[in-house]
Amino acid sequence: MTNNTENKKINIIHNNDTDSIETASVLEKKLKEKGFLVPKGYNYDAFLNICIGGDGAFLRTVHNFNFPNIPFIGVNTGHLGFFQELCPDNLDDFVKALSDGNYDINEIFLVEAQVCTRNSCIELIGLNEIVIKGINSKTIHLNICIDDTYLEKFSGDGILISTPIGSTAYNFSSGGSLVFPSLEVLQVTPLSPINSKVYRSLTTSVIVPNDMVIKLHPEYRDENSILIVVDGKQYKYDNIIEINFKVSTMKINKLTLGHDNFWSNVRNKFL
Repeated sequence: MTNNTENKKINIIHNNDTDSIETASVLEKKLKEKGFLVPKGYNYDAFLNICIGGDGAFLRTVHNFNFPNIPFIGVNTGHLGFFQELCPDNLDDFVKALSDGNYDINEIFLVEAQVCTRNSCIELIGLNEIVIKGINSKTIHLNICIDDTYLEKFSGDGILISTPIGSTAYNFSSGGSLVFPSLEVLQVTPLSPINSKVYRSLTTSVIVPNDMVIKLHPEYRDENSILIVVDGKQYKYDNIIEINFKVSTMKINKLTLGHDNFWSNVRNKFL
Protein backbone atom coordinates (compact mmCIF):
# COMPACT_ATOMS: atom_id res chain seq x y z
CA MET A 1 0.00 0.00 0.00
CA THR A 2 1.25 3.47 -0.85
CA ASN A 3 1.89 5.62 2.18
CA ASN A 4 -0.35 8.66 2.57
CA THR A 5 2.23 11.43 2.44
CA GLU A 6 -0.30 14.18 3.06
CA ASN A 7 -1.81 12.79 6.25
CA LYS A 8 0.87 12.16 8.86
CA LYS A 9 -1.41 12.19 11.90
CA ILE A 10 -1.36 9.07 14.07
CA ASN A 11 -3.41 8.56 17.24
CA ILE A 12 -1.70 6.69 20.07
CA ILE A 13 -4.16 5.27 22.60
CA HIS A 14 -2.93 3.39 25.65
CA ASN A 15 -4.15 2.07 28.98
CA ASN A 16 -2.73 3.27 32.28
CA ASP A 17 -0.28 0.43 32.86
CA THR A 18 3.32 1.55 33.37
CA ASP A 19 4.61 -0.51 30.44
CA SER A 20 1.96 0.94 28.14
CA ILE A 21 2.72 4.51 29.14
CA GLU A 22 6.46 4.00 28.63
CA THR A 23 5.91 2.27 25.28
CA ALA A 24 3.65 5.10 24.11
CA SER A 25 6.33 7.66 24.96
CA VAL A 26 9.04 5.74 23.10
CA LEU A 27 6.80 5.16 20.08
CA GLU A 28 5.74 8.81 19.89
CA LYS A 29 9.39 9.87 19.78
CA LYS A 30 10.22 7.38 17.02
CA LEU A 31 7.21 8.45 14.94
CA LYS A 32 8.05 12.13 15.24
CA GLU A 33 11.61 11.42 14.13
CA LYS A 34 10.14 10.02 10.91
CA GLY A 35 7.98 13.08 10.37
CA PHE A 36 4.67 11.75 11.72
CA LEU A 37 2.38 13.90 13.86
CA VAL A 38 0.96 12.60 17.14
CA PRO A 39 -2.02 14.72 18.33
CA LYS A 40 -2.43 15.39 22.05
CA GLY A 41 -6.02 14.15 21.97
CA TYR A 42 -7.87 11.75 19.70
CA ASN A 43 -7.96 13.13 16.14
CA TYR A 44 -10.76 11.91 13.88
CA ASP A 45 -8.78 12.96 10.79
CA ALA A 46 -5.78 10.73 11.57
CA PHE A 47 -4.87 7.93 9.20
CA LEU A 48 -3.98 5.37 11.89
CA ASN A 49 -4.91 4.38 15.46
CA ILE A 50 -2.19 2.65 17.47
CA CYS A 51 -3.59 0.93 20.54
CA ILE A 52 -1.11 0.00 23.28
CA GLY A 53 -2.11 -2.57 25.89
CA GLY A 54 -3.76 -5.96 25.75
CA ASP A 55 -6.80 -7.27 23.93
CA GLY A 56 -9.08 -5.62 26.48
CA ALA A 57 -7.57 -2.22 25.74
CA PHE A 58 -8.03 -2.82 22.01
CA LEU A 59 -11.72 -3.70 22.44
CA ARG A 60 -12.40 -0.72 24.71
CA THR A 61 -10.74 1.65 22.25
CA VAL A 62 -12.81 0.41 19.31
CA HIS A 63 -16.03 0.79 21.31
CA ASN A 64 -15.11 4.10 22.94
CA PHE A 65 -14.53 5.71 19.54
CA ASN A 66 -17.61 4.08 18.01
CA PHE A 67 -15.97 1.79 15.45
CA PRO A 68 -14.16 4.48 13.43
CA ASN A 69 -13.05 4.06 9.83
CA ILE A 70 -9.47 4.84 10.83
CA PRO A 71 -7.42 1.58 10.74
CA PHE A 72 -6.10 0.08 13.97
CA ILE A 73 -2.90 -1.68 14.90
CA GLY A 74 -2.03 -2.91 18.38
CA VAL A 75 1.14 -2.99 20.44
CA ASN A 76 0.96 -5.74 23.06
CA THR A 77 1.92 -4.87 26.62
CA GLY A 78 -0.71 -7.21 28.07
CA HIS A 79 -0.96 -10.98 28.29
CA LEU A 80 -2.29 -12.97 25.33
CA GLY A 81 -2.56 -10.04 22.91
CA PHE A 82 -4.20 -11.79 19.95
CA PHE A 83 -5.31 -8.47 18.47
CA GLN A 84 -1.95 -6.87 19.16
CA GLU A 85 0.32 -7.52 16.20
CA LEU A 86 3.37 -5.67 17.55
CA CYS A 87 5.52 -6.07 20.61
CA PRO A 88 7.52 -3.18 22.13
CA ASP A 89 10.78 -4.72 20.91
CA ASN A 90 10.01 -4.25 17.20
CA LEU A 91 8.85 -0.64 17.13
CA ASP A 92 11.75 0.40 14.89
CA ASP A 93 10.77 -2.11 12.21
CA PHE A 94 7.14 -1.00 12.48
CA VAL A 95 7.93 2.71 12.11
CA LYS A 96 10.15 1.99 9.10
CA ALA A 97 7.46 -0.13 7.45
CA LEU A 98 4.92 2.61 8.13
CA SER A 99 7.21 5.25 6.66
CA ASP A 100 7.89 3.11 3.58
CA GLY A 101 4.21 2.33 3.08
CA ASN A 102 4.94 -1.39 3.50
CA TYR A 103 1.66 -2.48 5.06
CA ASP A 104 -1.81 -3.79 4.24
CA ILE A 105 -5.27 -2.85 5.47
CA ASN A 106 -7.66 -5.73 6.22
CA GLU A 107 -11.37 -5.56 7.01
CA ILE A 108 -12.70 -7.03 10.25
CA PHE A 109 -16.31 -8.18 10.28
CA LEU A 110 -18.60 -7.25 13.18
CA VAL A 111 -21.68 -8.87 14.68
CA GLU A 112 -24.88 -6.86 15.05
CA ALA A 113 -27.71 -7.74 17.42
CA GLN A 114 -31.21 -6.30 17.37
CA VAL A 115 -32.69 -6.76 20.84
CA CYS A 116 -36.47 -6.39 20.75
CA THR A 117 -38.48 -5.90 23.92
CA ARG A 118 -42.24 -5.45 24.16
CA ASN A 119 -41.68 -1.69 23.82
CA SER A 120 -38.72 -1.09 21.49
CA CYS A 121 -35.71 -2.52 19.67
CA ILE A 122 -32.08 -1.76 20.56
CA GLU A 123 -29.05 -2.27 18.31
CA LEU A 124 -25.77 -3.59 19.70
CA ILE A 125 -22.48 -4.09 17.82
CA GLY A 126 -19.73 -6.49 18.83
CA LEU A 127 -16.17 -6.96 17.62
CA ASN A 128 -15.45 -10.31 19.26
CA GLU A 129 -18.80 -11.67 20.37
CA ILE A 130 -22.23 -11.07 21.81
CA VAL A 131 -23.29 -13.48 24.54
CA ILE A 132 -26.82 -14.23 25.71
CA LYS A 133 -26.89 -15.83 29.14
CA GLY A 134 -29.07 -16.16 32.21
CA ILE A 135 -28.76 -13.46 34.84
CA ASN A 136 -27.18 -14.68 38.09
CA SER A 137 -26.09 -17.88 36.27
CA LYS A 138 -29.72 -18.92 35.81
CA THR A 139 -30.43 -21.63 33.23
CA ILE A 140 -32.19 -20.10 30.22
CA HIS A 141 -34.34 -21.60 27.50
CA LEU A 142 -34.06 -20.16 23.99
CA ASN A 143 -35.79 -21.15 20.77
CA ILE A 144 -33.22 -20.75 17.98
CA CYS A 145 -34.01 -20.22 14.30
CA ILE A 146 -31.70 -19.69 11.33
CA ASP A 147 -33.60 -17.26 9.11
CA ASP A 148 -37.13 -18.61 9.58
CA THR A 149 -36.16 -22.27 9.97
CA TYR A 150 -36.47 -23.62 13.50
CA LEU A 151 -33.21 -25.23 14.69
CA GLU A 152 -33.55 -26.14 18.36
CA LYS A 153 -34.80 -25.28 21.80
CA PHE A 154 -31.62 -24.53 23.74
CA SER A 155 -31.39 -25.02 27.48
CA GLY A 156 -28.23 -24.18 29.40
CA ASP A 157 -26.02 -21.30 30.48
CA GLY A 158 -26.38 -19.36 27.23
CA ILE A 159 -25.49 -18.85 23.60
CA LEU A 160 -22.39 -17.10 22.23
CA ILE A 161 -22.43 -15.46 18.79
CA SER A 162 -18.88 -14.77 17.62
CA THR A 163 -17.26 -13.08 14.67
CA PRO A 164 -14.33 -14.73 12.85
CA ILE A 165 -11.81 -12.49 14.64
CA GLY A 166 -13.59 -13.28 17.92
CA SER A 167 -13.47 -17.02 17.31
CA THR A 168 -10.09 -17.12 19.08
CA ALA A 169 -11.45 -15.52 22.27
CA TYR A 170 -14.35 -16.56 24.55
CA ASN A 171 -15.67 -18.72 21.71
CA PHE A 172 -12.51 -20.84 21.54
CA SER A 173 -12.38 -21.32 25.32
CA SER A 174 -16.03 -22.46 25.15
CA GLY A 175 -15.26 -25.20 22.63
CA GLY A 176 -16.03 -23.24 19.47
CA SER A 177 -14.04 -23.49 16.26
CA LEU A 178 -11.33 -21.18 15.01
CA VAL A 179 -12.47 -19.30 11.89
CA PHE A 180 -10.16 -17.50 9.46
CA PRO A 181 -10.81 -13.72 9.74
CA SER A 182 -11.57 -13.17 6.04
CA LEU A 183 -14.63 -15.46 6.15
CA GLU A 184 -17.82 -13.42 6.40
CA VAL A 185 -19.69 -15.68 8.81
CA LEU A 186 -20.96 -15.87 12.37
CA GLN A 187 -20.54 -18.76 14.79
CA VAL A 188 -23.20 -19.94 17.26
CA THR A 189 -21.59 -21.68 20.24
CA PRO A 190 -23.60 -23.22 23.10
CA LEU A 191 -22.50 -22.51 26.67
CA SER A 192 -22.93 -25.53 28.95
CA PRO A 193 -25.90 -27.01 27.07
CA ILE A 194 -28.14 -29.40 28.98
CA ASN A 195 -28.69 -32.85 27.51
CA SER A 196 -31.08 -35.15 29.34
CA LYS A 197 -34.41 -36.93 28.86
CA VAL A 198 -36.09 -33.57 29.40
CA TYR A 199 -33.79 -31.19 27.47
CA ARG A 200 -31.87 -31.79 24.24
CA SER A 201 -29.49 -29.13 22.89
CA LEU A 202 -26.72 -29.01 20.30
CA THR A 203 -23.34 -29.52 21.91
CA THR A 204 -21.18 -28.14 19.10
CA SER A 205 -20.93 -24.76 17.39
CA VAL A 206 -22.69 -23.90 14.15
CA ILE A 207 -21.26 -21.70 11.37
CA VAL A 208 -23.81 -19.39 9.73
CA PRO A 209 -23.17 -17.49 6.45
CA ASN A 210 -23.55 -13.74 6.16
CA ASP A 211 -26.86 -13.82 4.29
CA MET A 212 -28.71 -15.55 7.12
CA VAL A 213 -30.14 -14.15 10.36
CA ILE A 214 -29.82 -15.96 13.68
CA LYS A 215 -33.00 -15.53 15.72
CA LEU A 216 -33.36 -16.23 19.44
CA HIS A 217 -36.74 -16.29 21.15
CA PRO A 218 -36.62 -16.69 24.93
CA GLU A 219 -39.40 -18.56 26.64
CA TYR A 220 -41.89 -16.30 28.41
CA ARG A 221 -40.49 -17.16 31.84
CA ASP A 222 -37.02 -15.99 30.73
CA GLU A 223 -37.98 -12.62 29.20
CA ASN A 224 -36.66 -10.79 32.28
CA SER A 225 -33.81 -13.15 33.11
CA ILE A 226 -31.45 -12.40 30.22
CA LEU A 227 -28.03 -10.79 30.45
CA ILE A 228 -26.41 -9.60 27.21
CA VAL A 229 -22.62 -9.29 27.17
CA VAL A 230 -21.00 -7.41 24.27
CA ASP A 231 -17.21 -7.76 24.18
CA GLY A 232 -17.21 -8.03 27.96
CA LYS A 233 -19.67 -5.19 28.68
CA GLN A 234 -22.98 -6.19 30.26
CA TYR A 235 -26.46 -5.00 29.26
CA LYS A 236 -29.81 -5.81 30.89
CA TYR A 237 -33.20 -5.20 29.29
CA ASP A 238 -36.66 -6.16 30.52
CA ASN A 239 -39.32 -8.02 28.56
CA ILE A 240 -37.07 -9.32 25.77
CA ILE A 241 -39.12 -11.21 23.19
CA GLU A 242 -36.61 -11.64 20.34
CA ILE A 243 -32.91 -11.13 19.57
CA ASN A 244 -31.71 -11.18 15.95
CA PHE A 245 -28.06 -11.50 14.93
CA LYS A 246 -26.40 -10.85 11.59
CA VAL A 247 -23.06 -9.84 10.11
CA SER A 248 -23.06 -6.06 10.45
CA THR A 249 -22.74 -3.72 7.50
CA MET A 250 -20.27 -1.82 9.70
CA LYS A 251 -16.64 -2.94 9.66
CA ILE A 252 -13.38 -1.82 11.18
CA ASN A 253 -10.00 -1.84 9.46
CA LYS A 254 -6.82 -3.37 10.81
CA LEU A 255 -3.35 -2.49 9.60
CA THR A 256 -0.98 -5.43 9.18
CA LEU A 257 2.67 -5.41 8.20
CA GLY A 258 2.45 -6.83 4.70
CA HIS A 259 1.08 -10.26 5.53
CA ASP A 260 -1.71 -11.99 7.43
CA ASN A 261 -0.20 -13.78 10.41
CA PHE A 262 -3.38 -15.46 11.71
CA TRP A 263 -1.96 -18.99 11.70
CA SER A 264 1.33 -18.00 13.27
CA ASN A 265 -0.70 -16.16 15.92
CA VAL A 266 -2.70 -19.32 16.57
CA ARG A 267 0.50 -21.35 16.88
CA ASN A 268 2.29 -18.82 19.09
CA LYS A 269 -0.66 -18.02 21.37
CA PHE A 270 -2.28 -21.42 21.81
CA LEU A 271 0.15 -24.25 20.93
